[in-house]
Amino acid sequence: MQECEREEYEGARVPDAAAPAIVVFGEALVDDFGDRQVVGGAPFNVARNLAALGEAVLMLTRVGRDASGARMRAEFARFGLEPGGLQVDDALPTGRVTVERTGAGEHRFTILPRQAYDAIEAGPALAAMAAVTPATLYFGTLAQREATARAALQHLLAASGACRYLDLNVRAGQVTEQCVFASLHAADIVKVNEEELHDLFGWYTHMRLSTADMDDPEVGRACAALLRVFKLQGLIVTLGARGAVYFGAGGERIAIPAPAAQVAIADTVGAGDAFSAVFLLGRAHGWPLALTLARANEFAGAVCGIVGAVPDDLAFYRPFAARWFGA
Repeated sequence: MQECEREEYEGARVPDAAAPAIVVFGEALVDDFGDRQVVGGAPFNVARNLAALGEAVLMLTRVGRDASGARMRAEFARFGLEPGGLQVDDALPTGRVTVERTGAGEHRFTILPRQAYDAIEAGPALAAMAAVTPATLYFGTLAQREATARAALQHLLAASGACRYLDLNVRAGQVTEQCVFASLHAADIVKVNEEELHDLFGWYTHMRLSTADMDDPEVGRACAALLRVFKLQGLIVTLGARGAVYFGAGGERIAIPAPAAQVAIADTVGAGDAFSAVFLLGRAHGWPLALTLARANEFAGAVCGIVGAVPDDLAFYRPFAARWFGA
């Protein structure tokens, strides 16, 4: 384990060619609330969570040569992420999402166009990935909205036989159905929330089904159809306070209820990213699937108890690492 300064917390292992690593591709950005800026981006949240829990992870992204880019580089250092996966753009700005408070605790998000993560280049990304042994390749859809980054991802997928984990993020005006279709065909395991599952049902099963009861046989048949059409190994549906359900290609169905120990909800930002991180962690360590899902759901619930997608204090991860790894 590499030693580095991380608020007296030892976590991440820098990936090397001898150790299987989880490769994470996609956006690193700041959520700009006007009076404060919060580092985010679903892939970057996943990568930081994995690193803090001690997993070897390679984050592939691109930032601008600006103040926000400097913050991203500082986060790479704080979490012990391999800097070789971080590209710097001399022209485009670091990704930014403006967040407007609309009252009643709700927000309006504007995802800005032509950001550095739209220009992730294939060459440097392939070189960084060639230095590790990819066990899993995580990707989403937002970083595929422009041709350059989309082509980089396609090169990465073609260059590796690693398991492909798709964290579907259907953003209005940002992600086309064509992109979703291609991404599903490229994936082995897909994670969606209820709203995204409704989109998939409408596009690919031509059924408008309620997901209020995930035990409904019609819902099960529709999910089985998605697995079959896209040749998926697994489909994960996160249900917020109702837990999560996993559908497998072999007909298995595993429902995970909400954690017994409830936390006071601060916000739900990053809960899905936290779930993905621990699901990938469990796969990397060979945990039984039901245990992996339960731990992923537990960790996602714990993240709902903090403000923001990723804890400011890395001590947050200690009790999880202690229970799961005896660390």
